[in-house]
Amino acid sequence: MAGSTTAERGERKRESSGPPPLRAVRRRRLRLIIASAVVLVFLGSGTFWLLYGSDLVRVERVSVSGTDVLTPGQVRAAADVPLGEQLVSVDTGAIEERAAEKLPRIDTIDVIRSWPDEIKLNVTERTPVLLVHQGGKFVEVDDDGVRFATVDKAPKGVPALELDISRTGSAAASHRRFGEDRLVREAVRVAGAVPESLLPDTRSVKVRSYDDISLELTDGRTVDWGSSEKGKRKGRALTALMKAEPGARHFDVSVPSAPASSGS
Repeated sequence: MAGSTTAERGERKRESSGPPPLRAVRRRRLRLIIASAVVLVFLGSGTFWLLYGSDLVRVERVSVSGTDVLTPGQVRAAADVPLGEQLVSVDTGAIEERAAEKLPRIDTIDVIRSWPDEIKLNVTERTPVLLVHQGGKFVEVDDDGVRFATVDKAPKGVPALELDISRTGSAAASHRRFGEDRLVREAVRVAGAVPESLLPDTRSVKVRSYDDISLELTDGRTVDWGSSEKGKRKGRALTALMKAEPGARHFDVSVPSAPASSGS
């Protein structure tokens, strides 16, 4: 009897030193899950309060970068960033739309939240590639053909755009087919293809029709460019031709494989 009791005690001891019952494991896992959930709730509540209720993350400052012609003050006024609003609630898209609508000189504007209390406005301004003389002032045209600003003084190094479109003949037909806006964009493409070294000497880009665009250079020199097609090839041909014939007064690169010059 005593031996049996000792054996039973040994067996129970061995059983108690083995793995815990499945129910105990499940209870421990459940407690761990509940504890983790409680921690997450508290963390989530704290984060929500910090973002939406705390005074620590409200808009206190607005900085502006990337301006050239525009001033930071102009950009701030146009963007109208709501000071004092929770940083997370600021509508960045609305800020971009307001700034671009009020200041057409803005090409792009990136609105960035800078924690904990700042909105950054990174601006890229449009750059004029052509000027349209209008009523004693100058309308700036960018590389997309957008007329974005009127200025009193012509920026240096930007050629004038001359629309010399006849209302009869082939030029009139070209105007009816493409429209003035398209012809302006073609002139922009030509201006963009002019060799950089020649831009300071380019006074105007004259458009008579889609395939009759020419350049007026300083000292009365002229260039027949033709259409805006094959612009890079025409630019290279013009550079080579001017080096070969430095005294010429007229250059023709409308067919870049057969450029020509005349006058002296």
